[in-house]
Amino acid sequence: MLGWVLECEDRGARYLELTGLDPDSLRAGLNDPMILASGIEFLANYEPDLIRAAEALAVTPEELVAAKDALQA
Repeated sequence: MLGWVLECEDRGARYLELTGLDPDSLRAGLNDPMILASGIEFLANYEPDLIRAAEALAVTPEELVAAKDALQA
């Protein structure tokens, strides 16, 4: 899912700017559930991206949001 966010340069830059992450801290945190949840939260805050990501990943938007909730539990 983070791969989908970052594959578009503008979307990836917006994600990094909004989260305060830089490429090095993102790479270091790829096993951190909160980093992973932040990517889904980023998508959930802009429904068109959430829908496109869900389609690209062959899941429903609701499944992505449920995954975020599970990561944050």
